[in-house]
Amino acid sequence: MMRKRGRSSVEKGEGASTNTKAKKSRSTGRQPKEAVPEETNESVFSVFLREAGVTLKPSGTSNEIAVDQVVFQKRIRQQLQKSPRYPSIIQEFITDLESYIENSDRFRNCLLPCVPQLVDGCSSSFQESLLRMLLGIETLQTLIINTLLEKLPEFMLDGAADGGLSIPRMIINQLKWLDRVVDAKELAAKLMELVSVAPVEVQRDIITSLPEILEDSQHNDIARELNSLLQENTQLTVPILDALSSLNLSSSLLTEVREAVMATSAAVQLEDLPVVVKFILHSVSASDAYEVVCNLRKKLELEQCVLPAVLQASQSRIKNKGAAASTSTAAAGSSQDSVVLVLDCIKSAVRFQKSISEAWLKAMESVEEVEDHKVIDLLVLFILHSTNANQSRRGAERVLKVKVRTGLIQESLLQKTFRDYGQVMRGYFPSVLALAQSLLRSPDPCVVPFGGHMYRHSFTAFDSYCHQEVVGSLVTHVCSGVNGEVDMALELLCGLVTEKPAEMALYAVFVKGILDYMDNLTPQQIRRLFHLLSRLAFGQQQQGSHIQDDMHIVIRKQLSSTVPKYKRIGIIGAVMIVGSMGASSPKGKGSENGSLPQETFRQVTALLELVKSSSESSPEAAALYYDELANLISNTTLDPQVQEMIGSSVLEDFQDDFIVDIGPEIKGSFPFPARVMYKLDEGESQSEIAINLLPVLVQDLQNKGERVSPLCLSPFFRLLRLCEQKQHQGDLEEIDGLLGCPLIVTDMDVVEKVESLSKAEKEFLCTLLFHTINWFREIINGFCGVKEIEMKMKVMTRLQNITFLQTLLERALAATPGYVPPVSNFDGESTDGIVPSSAAPVNKAKKGNGAGKKRKAPGKNSSESNSQPEEATEAEETQQEQPEKEKEKELRPGVSLASYRPFFRELDMEVLSVLQCGLLSRSLLDSELHTNVREEVLLGPAELVFLLEDMLRKLDFSLTAAPAKRAPFLKGRADKSVGFSHLQQRSSKDIASCCVELMPALCSHLENCHNHFQTLLSENNGVVDGPATDEQEYQLMSSGYQLLLQVLNTTFSWSGFSQPGQRSLLKKALGVLAGRLKEGGAELTMEQLVKHSFEYLLNFRSTMPNLSTALSLSQLLSTVSEKGGSSTTYREQTASLARRFLCQDWVTASGEKERGAKFNEALHSLLSIYLEHVEDVLKAVEEIAEKGMQELITMSKDESSTSWPTLNRQTFLVFYKVLMAELEKAVRKIPAGKMSDSTEAQSVKLLTWTLAVRDFHIMVNLVKYGRLFLESFLKLGMPLLDYSFKRHKEDVQSLLKTFQLSTRQLHHMCGHSKIHQDTSLTNHVPALKKSLELFVYRVKATLTLNNCQEAFWIGNLKNRNLKGEEILSQRSQESDDDEEEEAQQRSPQAQEQSEDEVVVSCKRRQI
Repeated sequence: MMRKRGRSSVEKGEGASTNTKAKKSRSTGRQPKEAVPEETNESVFSVFLREAGVTLKPSGTSNEIAVDQVVFQKRIRQQLQKSPRYPSIIQEFITDLESYIENSDRFRNCLLPCVPQLVDGCSSSFQESLLRMLLGIETLQTLIINTLLEKLPEFMLDGAADGGLSIPRMIINQLKWLDRVVDAKELAAKLMELVSVAPVEVQRDIITSLPEILEDSQHNDIARELNSLLQENTQLTVPILDALSSLNLSSSLLTEVREAVMATSAAVQLEDLPVVVKFILHSVSASDAYEVVCNLRKKLELEQCVLPAVLQASQSRIKNKGAAASTSTAAAGSSQDSVVLVLDCIKSAVRFQKSISEAWLKAMESVEEVEDHKVIDLLVLFILHSTNANQSRRGAERVLKVKVRTGLIQESLLQKTFRDYGQVMRGYFPSVLALAQSLLRSPDPCVVPFGGHMYRHSFTAFDSYCHQEVVGSLVTHVCSGVNGEVDMALELLCGLVTEKPAEMALYAVFVKGILDYMDNLTPQQIRRLFHLLSRLAFGQQQQGSHIQDDMHIVIRKQLSSTVPKYKRIGIIGAVMIVGSMGASSPKGKGSENGSLPQETFRQVTALLELVKSSSESSPEAAALYYDELANLISNTTLDPQVQEMIGSSVLEDFQDDFIVDIGPEIKGSFPFPARVMYKLDEGESQSEIAINLLPVLVQDLQNKGERVSPLCLSPFFRLLRLCEQKQHQGDLEEIDGLLGCPLIVTDMDVVEKVESLSKAEKEFLCTLLFHTINWFREIINGFCGVKEIEMKMKVMTRLQNITFLQTLLERALAATPGYVPPVSNFDGESTDGIVPSSAAPVNKAKKGNGAGKKRKAPGKNSSESNSQPEEATEAEETQQEQPEKEKEKELRPGVSLASYRPFFRELDMEVLSVLQCGLLSRSLLDSELHTNVREEVLLGPAELVFLLEDMLRKLDFSLTAAPAKRAPFLKGRADKSVGFSHLQQRSSKDIASCCVELMPALCSHLENCHNHFQTLLSENNGVVDGPATDEQEYQLMSSGYQLLLQVLNTTFSWSGFSQPGQRSLLKKALGVLAGRLKEGGAELTMEQLVKHSFEYLLNFRSTMPNLSTALSLSQLLSTVSEKGGSSTTYREQTASLARRFLCQDWVTASGEKERGAKFNEALHSLLSIYLEHVEDVLKAVEEIAEKGMQELITMSKDESSTSWPTLNRQTFLVFYKVLMAELEKAVRKIPAGKMSDSTEAQSVKLLTWTLAVRDFHIMVNLVKYGRLFLESFLKLGMPLLDYSFKRHKEDVQSLLKTFQLSTRQLHHMCGHSKIHQDTSLTNHVPALKKSLELFVYRVKATLTLNNCQEAFWIGNLKNRNLKGEEILSQRSQESDDDEEEEAQQRSPQAQEQSEDEVVVSCKRRQI
């Protein structure tokens, strides 16, 4: 009945559909008529389908279904089962199916979805294809699958059909998402067989469909097969990884697959790489993230993925066709796109998986070689910064700074990243900009240049939007007011103007905005600002000409200001504009011969006249104008017309203003008799001229504001000298008469009676001396580079004049308190009103005290005098100690010239070349032109000290790390750069190179000092204070010896030597030292150079004149040893040397022991060096504490320890403080105890702590270090006692007993501080009390851990003073604040024990 009902319904449905479709289409209307002839011999397949509700259509038309597919499947299943021929009917059905689909069009129809027939005007939902519906019938599924898979090879090599349909893909789609697979294992096997023989396209379709075809139970097996297939065929990487990503795999198999994928990652195509990276990172668990990321980082060779731009360009040129070139460009672009996709995969992973972001940071931190860092490291840092997932931004900044600081990530890697991955980097521009800002603002000078490189490359590689952002950010840095930041930003802007003038011209208005913030800029920064603005506005191309008018307005406004500060800015800016407008061009733009256009020349002349007229009213402004013009001429190549115009006017004006002919008498009224002095050209035939210093000074004092001022003398000569050098290619023959030219001053004997002069006369004399010294300093600047022997001798004589005049000036200043010298450096704030700190006179003894010569002020010594200005403070202390002895000494007044340094003209770096002068000789001719006298001139000790002091100051300013210079940037007066105006314009590398060039000369002087003291010791039979010792010479040679060592130490301490580009310079410097000991330094390795240099310097140890020099040698050896080689050997030798110096009795040339604040400071540093380099710090501390200090206790008041002669009552506190500090550092390095430690390891640590506690008990009386030691013991020592208690019970108890005595003493010191109300002590008491209480409970915890808690009891400890006496005023107070709870372990006689004993009853327990 059901069968009939089903059939009638089908027929009814067919009729209905026929009637409906007849109206629409003629062809559809004929369908039923065409099907009639086939009914006579219809197959089982066709009949069953028709009865089930499906009508098969010819090719080109989809099969129709009249019922829902579930109904269809049910009917087919019932027809098969109820057939009398069941189960053979199944095979017959399949055979008919196979014969039906022999026709490819019919087969295609069966693979396409069936079209639902309309029933009563309503269409049913979407229906599957015929074969798909048949696959849902379990009895037919396996046979149909076999049929389909057998049919598939026929179509493997066919392309897609007209409609873009691929038959193999359609066949595979039939197998997807089946409700149930009858034989999944068989199906998987057959699919993998097909994969082995199919072409690549079919393989991809099959593989990507596997997760949708197979059941979960098959996933692991199929993953193994896919894994092996992946290693055989990298073309299938993407589909296999897609499939593996969708499979449900076990963790072990996933790891195995991931490792296999990682192994093949280097061989995959670039376009497949993103899929590989995505699979690897998305299959990572938190536990193995670090290992996976490390391996992935090693495998990702992005450098090989993208062709460098140069190579791409060359390849494009090789391909002649335009199309070929464009293809190459497209390929390069696609490779960058692939890299972008790889980075997107990484970004996705780090954003959503915290373990991945942490693993990347750890992986990069673990790389310790420069060459191991890759482009991917920088790119991932930018990714981490941009996503900021899990606070990774801070981590990325930290890692980048550490890597840059240590030199592991270098500018070359950054350059490669920007050059080859510009398109990639553009996407991370906000992060690049933010990191560059962070680095530029860093207080660490090592990372600031790297931030600058990031800015520069961003401007070069990116588009105009980025240009604007970079310039805006740099302008913000300039306006920040932080010196280091401002300097780097201005340097970068100047560099960009030089490299990219056209691009920078677009943003000239941005840069011009800095003019509103000039109040915060230093003169050097203002120079740079106007340099770059004038280059933009007035340069050769004049791209920024639209800001010319603004610049002129600003300059005129500043020049017309009556405020000196703004007038200075105007002068500096105007001179910079002159430099840009008047710069010479290789090929002329406005005239044929390359000279400056007449209109431009007129503007330059007018601007110079404007500046000159604006500065005439102020000598300081005029002097600044001369200095700025001199700098411009020195650093810029001006047009010949401009150069000639400036040079001629300067020469005429200088002769008119300052040079006079010497007559029989000097006319005028002067405070002191006028004398012609310091003439060097005696007997030489030339007109008698002189510098009229005294008349000009008197005239200036009488008529303030005169155009001719002595302030302008030195700057004017500097300008004249540089003009002559430029015009005559360095030859100064035209003005060489000024070197030996005398000055009209007064007889300097007047200084001897300075005390009897009036205040006005004293100040006039001091001013005259300052101007004279500054004239000679500028003369030396000008003529220090001359080659002729005659001229060199005159330079040396001028040096001697300076050192002699400085001794006179010291005496004059001592008699003139409150005197303010004339200004000599004009580009800073006015120094009016600044009274130098050392202006007040101090009594100075002519003692031979060699202490305190670590740093000497410039020119304080000369061959004629032994003034030691920095000895003043020490002299006062010594006077207090020995008043009677001091009274016996001859007293001479004097002051330190160190505080007057800003009032001296700056010496150029070239002056230091005088240090290369050895023994000079000249012949003096008699009237018959016969040589009858031979004079030998040597650089004297006073002149050597003068030059070395200046050199050391220059090195300290240029080569020492920047943070110290930069820290007080908000102070009202930053005077550290005063006097270094010319030095600031040179790079630290340039300064270091100059030092290396001078190093042979420095070594020669070092050897001379060594030989001097060696000879002195031999003449005096090994003692310093013998009859052959000249105290004055001894002091000078000591100062020179120490300065030489300090100069070498500062040079080798330069942080720039750690940069890879400066390694050759370091090798050259070490080669000089090594070459003094062993020839052939060029072939030696760095380690050998360090070894020979160390040996060379070690030879000087026997002739150290004082402790400060000994300290300088120790510091130099320590610095050199850090440059390479075996650190252990050098540490032992350095420690041995420091101990030798500490065990030496230091006496001065006068026979007295060295003492004073400077001596103590040097002793502190030397003792620290000894304890830092000694192998066993605890033993060394114990040796000094037990032996040295015990010896001192038994000695009389003025005696020293016999084993440590530097340890006496005056230096006891120094020793004590250093020993405690180093002891506390040492215990912090002891590893904390662990439960896993072996018995032997526990014993070693316990022994170390026992020794440390014993040392601490000897020296417990320092509250601050006592607390620090106690904290270290609680953190590192107590865990060790926890685990050692059972095995080393007696040792632990002994250690605790000793330590308890120390804590009791600390408690007494707390009471002492309260009684005496000593704030320096009481500040430390609260923290110390807290640590003492923690110690009590920590001991209780240790006992509890080891089942001995009942052996712990608490008692109230009475407050006592340092002598052990009870503090009566607090006896009645038993509050917790004044009590310390002491932990003790109870014995059977615990009640009768005294407080000072520790109970050990727990020995009897079975622990």
